Amino acid sequence: MSTSHEHDIVIVGAGTVGCYAAATAADAGLDVIILERKTASEAGHIACGDALKGANKFPEAIPKSQLDSAFTNTGVDHGRFEIPQEDTVVEIPVPGELAVIDRLEYGDRLIEAAETAGTTFQYDTVVQDVIQNDSGTVTGVKATNGNGVTEYNADIVIDGAGALSILQDKADFSNATFDTNVSYSQFSSAYREIIEVDEPVEWDDALVFKPTERAAGYLWYFPRTKTTINAGLGFQMSEEPMNLVDDLARDLRQRSEFKNATVKDKLGASLPTRRPYDSAVAPGFLAAGDAAGHVNPTTGGGIAGAAFAGMYAGEQAVTAISEGDVSEASLWEYNERVMGDFGTRFAGLDVYNVLSTAIDVDELMGLIASLPGEKLAEALYSGTTSFSPLLILKTIKNSYGHWRQILNFYRTKNLADDLMGQYERYPNRPEALDGWKSTRDEIMDQIYDVTGAEVKY
Repeated sequence: MSTSHEHDIVIVGAGTVGCYAAATAADAGLDVIILERKTASEAGHIACGDALKGANKFPEAIPKSQLDSAFTNTGVDHGRFEIPQEDTVVEIPVPGELAVIDRLEYGDRLIEAAETAGTTFQYDTVVQDVIQNDSGTVTGVKATNGNGVTEYNADIVIDGAGALSILQDKADFSNATFDTNVSYSQFSSAYREIIEVDEPVEWDDALVFKPTERAAGYLWYFPRTKTTINAGLGFQMSEEPMNLVDDLARDLRQRSEFKNATVKDKLGASLPTRRPYDSAVAPGFLAAGDAAGHVNPTTGGGIAGAAFAGMYAGEQAVTAISEGDVSEASLWEYNERVMGDFGTRFAGLDVYNVLSTAIDVDELMGLIASLPGEKLAEALYSGTTSFSPLLILKTIKNSYGHWRQILNFYRTKNLADDLMGQYERYPNRPEALDGWKSTRDEIMDQIYDVTGAEVKY
């Protein structure tokens, strides 16, 4: 038996994107429904590293004051990069406000806020198909739940379904600008455990990073509290697969602070470690967050980007519906806002992700150990950094054996700057996208030549 429902906006996924988009649109008086495949009690339970940069900045639709109970450690103020190959630890100053959160508590507070704004939630609902009219405009989705197959029709569908979203597999975007140049090799596989330890860790003020046995991956230890640690690891899916559970367990056994520790929770997930989608709109359709590559490609951090992308998507949907025009051109400003906010920076950061796939892990660790901490932080979080000729010579002088990697990093950094400059010229209309992409791709060809990396896109 099939039934149907009518709404202004259908949102798939009750994560950060979904809740911010829903709260934004519901506050404007629209009829919004979120479809979530999990149960109500599990909807906020999402695999995450729990670390958050920009912890003081959240869109007003769900302000930070409504999320404060999830902020379990606001005392973290730097990164700590452990490099066994070099027998050293690099302390990395991280710009902006940091925090570590309880992701389940955070998810529950998001859902509560979206409900308060007027959003309807439908749990235990698995989306299986996208509905489009004869012109290709998305007009809803088909999903299954306890009532059988249900059609949820809407003026606009917002995809917050996460990495490798099924909506994008099902929809026909052949006549739209929506980015379909997406493959598994642009994603990472990650796994994390929440661990309780007997004694407070000495590094509860730091986000701890450590290399895995291959370059395109890392281990992390993020302290939710002095005795509750989010421990996890991930690897680029273009690389040889890792046994994530066993590899994490092996590293835990080597750390004295985790002796007699208790594992409280386990979760795994995939996440994009790629540039943002060139276009995340199609007629009647917007994608945001993991579903549109809105994640820092070097760290995997995506909460802040997802919150703002959700707000932008919600605002654009409100405008389009109020004007009675859900065409690609009407939704295009959403792309511009994403690129103007964090998209340009993430595109620059993707260059360093490309570089990491082409360097032997020992060489990469030597490079990281050789760079000044503040310059490394700038590269990892802002997408660029400044190197004077004097600083280059000084770094090479103090880094015997790694000068070639440092010079290669410098050349790559210059190309990342060129790429970010191109993203700053992101077009203001769909018709100009192909020309913009052509110039962008020429810069990417230079990046592949300099790094020696495999073509990613």
